[in-house]
Amino acid sequence: MIRINLLPHREEKRKERRKQFYAVSMMMCLLGVVVWLLAHAVNAQHIDSQEARNRYIENEIAKLDGVIVEIKDLRNQIGRLLARKQVIETLQNNRAETVHLFNELNARLPMGAYLTTVKQSDNKITLKGYAQSNARVSQLMVNLNESPLFTGNTEVVSSVAEMLNNRRVYGFEINVYIKHAIAPVDDTAETATGKG
Repeated sequence: MIRINLLPHREEKRKERRKQFYAVSMMMCLLGVVVWLLAHAVNAQHIDSQEARNRYIENEIAKLDGVIVEIKDLRNQIGRLLARKQVIETLQNNRAETVHLFNELNARLPMGAYLTTVKQSDNKITLKGYAQSNARVSQLMVNLNESPLFTGNTEVVSSVAEMLNNRRVYGFEINVYIKHAIAPVDDTAETATGKG
Protein backbone atom coordinates (compact mmCIF):
# COMPACT_ATOMS: atom_id res chain seq x y z
CA MET A 1 0.00 0.00 0.00
CA ILE A 2 1.20 3.51 -0.87
CA ARG A 3 1.20 6.08 1.75
CA ILE A 4 0.75 9.72 0.85
CA ASN A 5 1.36 12.47 3.28
CA LEU A 6 -1.21 15.12 2.70
CA LEU A 7 0.03 17.44 5.44
CA PRO A 8 1.67 20.64 4.23
CA HIS A 9 5.20 19.45 4.95
CA ARG A 10 6.77 21.99 2.63
CA GLU A 11 5.16 24.83 4.52
CA GLU A 12 6.49 23.49 7.74
CA LYS A 13 10.00 23.12 6.33
CA ARG A 14 9.84 26.70 5.13
CA LYS A 15 8.71 27.89 8.55
CA GLU A 16 11.51 25.86 10.12
CA ARG A 17 14.08 27.36 7.75
CA ARG A 18 12.73 30.85 8.41
CA LYS A 19 13.06 30.33 12.16
CA GLN A 20 16.62 29.07 11.69
CA PHE A 21 17.45 32.05 9.46
CA TYR A 22 16.09 34.54 12.01
CA ALA A 23 17.89 32.75 14.81
CA VAL A 24 21.20 32.74 12.88
CA SER A 25 20.66 36.40 11.90
CA MET A 26 20.02 37.35 15.52
CA MET A 27 23.06 35.39 16.63
CA MET A 28 25.19 37.11 13.98
CA CYS A 29 23.88 40.53 15.02
CA LEU A 30 24.55 39.79 18.66
CA LEU A 31 27.98 38.46 17.78
CA GLY A 32 28.67 41.61 15.71
CA VAL A 33 27.58 43.85 18.61
CA VAL A 34 29.74 41.87 21.05
CA VAL A 35 32.75 42.08 18.69
CA TRP A 36 32.19 45.82 18.21
CA LEU A 37 31.92 46.37 21.99
CA LEU A 38 35.08 44.35 22.58
CA ALA A 39 36.94 46.27 19.86
CA HIS A 40 35.69 49.57 21.28
CA ALA A 41 36.75 48.58 24.81
CA VAL A 42 40.21 47.51 23.62
CA ASN A 43 40.55 50.72 21.61
CA ALA A 44 39.44 52.83 24.57
CA GLN A 45 41.94 51.02 26.78
CA HIS A 46 44.74 51.69 24.26
CA ILE A 47 43.74 55.35 24.04
CA ASP A 48 43.64 55.65 27.84
CA SER A 49 47.05 54.01 28.23
CA GLN A 50 48.50 56.23 25.46
CA GLU A 51 47.04 59.33 27.12
CA ALA A 52 48.53 58.21 30.44
CA ARG A 53 51.92 57.80 28.70
CA ASN A 54 51.53 61.22 27.10
CA ARG A 55 50.73 62.80 30.48
CA TYR A 56 53.75 61.08 32.02
CA ILE A 57 55.98 62.34 29.19
CA GLU A 58 54.58 65.87 29.50
CA ASN A 59 55.22 65.82 33.26
CA GLU A 60 58.78 64.61 32.70
CA ILE A 61 59.31 67.28 30.04
CA ALA A 62 58.03 69.94 32.46
CA LYS A 63 60.44 68.64 35.14
CA LEU A 64 63.31 68.67 32.64
CA ASP A 65 62.39 72.20 31.56
CA GLY A 66 62.63 73.25 35.19
CA VAL A 67 66.00 71.52 35.48
CA ILE A 68 67.18 73.25 32.28
CA VAL A 69 66.17 76.64 33.69
CA GLU A 70 68.05 75.84 36.91
CA ILE A 71 71.10 74.77 34.89
CA LYS A 72 70.98 78.03 32.90
CA ASP A 73 70.72 80.00 36.14
CA LEU A 74 73.63 78.05 37.59
CA ARG A 75 75.70 78.63 34.45
CA ASN A 76 74.95 82.36 34.62
CA GLN A 77 75.85 82.36 38.30
CA ILE A 78 79.07 80.44 37.57
CA GLY A 79 79.89 82.94 34.79
CA ARG A 80 79.36 85.88 37.17
CA LEU A 81 81.43 84.20 39.87
CA LEU A 82 84.23 83.42 37.40
CA ALA A 83 84.17 87.05 36.22
CA ARG A 84 84.42 88.24 39.83
CA LYS A 85 87.20 85.75 40.49
CA GLN A 86 89.03 87.04 37.40
CA VAL A 87 88.67 90.64 38.59
CA ILE A 88 89.91 89.68 42.05
CA GLU A 89 92.86 87.76 40.59
CA THR A 90 93.70 90.69 38.32
CA LEU A 91 93.52 93.10 41.24
CA GLN A 92 95.59 90.70 43.34
CA ASN A 93 98.22 90.41 40.61
CA ASN A 94 98.20 94.15 39.92
CA ARG A 95 98.40 95.15 43.56
CA ALA A 96 102.16 94.81 43.61
CA GLU A 97 102.50 96.37 40.15
CA THR A 98 101.12 99.68 41.40
CA VAL A 99 103.85 99.75 43.99
CA HIS A 100 106.39 98.92 41.25
CA LEU A 101 104.98 101.77 39.17
CA PHE A 102 105.45 104.32 41.95
CA ASN A 103 108.90 102.97 42.75
CA GLU A 104 109.87 103.21 39.07
CA LEU A 105 108.51 106.75 38.79
CA ASN A 106 110.43 107.75 41.91
CA ALA A 107 113.63 106.12 40.63
CA ARG A 108 113.33 107.81 37.18
CA LEU A 109 112.43 111.28 38.49
CA PRO A 110 115.46 113.59 38.17
CA MET A 111 116.59 116.01 40.91
CA GLY A 112 114.70 119.29 40.76
CA ALA A 113 111.42 117.78 39.55
CA TYR A 114 108.33 116.53 41.34
CA LEU A 115 104.93 115.12 40.42
CA THR A 116 101.58 116.50 41.50
CA THR A 117 99.23 114.13 39.67
CA VAL A 118 99.43 110.55 38.40
CA LYS A 119 96.40 109.28 36.44
CA GLN A 120 95.98 106.01 34.54
CA SER A 121 93.63 105.13 31.69
CA ASP A 122 94.21 101.56 30.43
CA ASN A 123 97.93 101.45 29.70
CA LYS A 124 98.37 105.25 29.43
CA ILE A 125 99.64 107.14 32.48
CA THR A 126 99.44 110.93 32.60
CA LEU A 127 102.02 112.62 34.80
CA LYS A 128 101.69 116.26 35.87
CA GLY A 129 104.21 118.13 37.92
CA TYR A 130 106.84 120.85 38.13
CA ALA A 131 110.54 121.00 37.29
CA GLN A 132 113.26 123.63 37.81
CA SER A 133 113.97 123.78 34.07
CA ASN A 134 113.05 122.32 30.70
CA ALA A 135 116.26 120.31 30.88
CA ARG A 136 114.84 118.47 33.91
CA VAL A 137 111.66 117.71 31.94
CA SER A 138 113.78 116.37 29.05
CA GLN A 139 115.81 114.27 31.50
CA LEU A 140 112.59 112.85 32.95
CA MET A 141 111.44 111.83 29.47
CA VAL A 142 114.79 110.15 28.72
CA ASN A 143 114.67 108.31 32.06
CA LEU A 144 111.10 107.12 31.44
CA ASN A 145 112.01 105.90 27.93
CA GLU A 146 114.86 103.83 29.42
CA SER A 147 112.60 102.18 31.99
CA PRO A 148 111.74 98.49 31.41
CA LEU A 149 108.24 99.15 32.80
CA PHE A 150 107.31 101.60 30.03
CA THR A 151 107.07 101.21 26.24
CA GLY A 152 109.47 104.08 25.39
CA ASN A 153 106.80 106.21 23.67
CA THR A 154 106.83 109.11 26.12
CA GLU A 155 104.89 112.19 24.92
CA VAL A 156 105.08 115.74 26.23
CA VAL A 157 101.61 117.27 26.30
CA SER A 158 102.79 120.61 27.67
CA SER A 159 105.75 122.31 29.35
CA VAL A 160 105.03 125.89 30.42
CA ALA A 161 107.04 128.34 32.51
CA GLU A 162 105.11 129.45 35.61
CA MET A 163 105.67 131.34 38.84
CA LEU A 164 105.19 129.17 41.91
CA ASN A 165 106.04 130.53 45.42
CA ASN A 166 107.99 133.41 43.82
CA ARG A 167 110.14 130.94 41.87
CA ARG A 168 110.18 130.33 38.15
CA VAL A 169 109.30 126.66 37.46
CA TYR A 170 108.14 124.66 34.46
CA GLY A 171 104.77 122.99 34.78
CA PHE A 172 104.66 119.85 32.64
CA GLU A 173 102.24 117.17 31.54
CA ILE A 174 103.65 113.93 30.12
CA ASN A 175 101.94 110.81 28.79
CA VAL A 176 103.81 107.55 29.28
CA TYR A 177 102.62 104.05 28.30
CA ILE A 178 103.16 100.94 30.38
CA LYS A 179 103.90 97.61 28.70
CA HIS A 180 101.00 95.76 30.32
CA ALA A 181 97.91 97.07 32.06
CA ILE A 182 97.83 97.34 35.83
CA ALA A 183 95.13 98.43 38.23
CA PRO A 184 94.04 102.04 37.61
CA VAL A 185 96.01 104.68 39.49
CA ASP A 186 94.56 108.09 40.30
CA ASP A 187 96.79 109.92 42.73
CA THR A 188 96.10 113.66 42.73
CA ALA A 189 97.82 114.43 46.02
CA GLU A 190 100.26 117.35 45.82
CA THR A 191 103.91 116.34 45.68
CA ALA A 192 103.06 112.65 45.40
CA THR A 193 106.60 111.86 44.31
CA GLY A 194 109.41 114.34 44.24
CA LYS A 195 113.13 114.92 44.26
CA GLY A 196 115.14 118.04 44.73
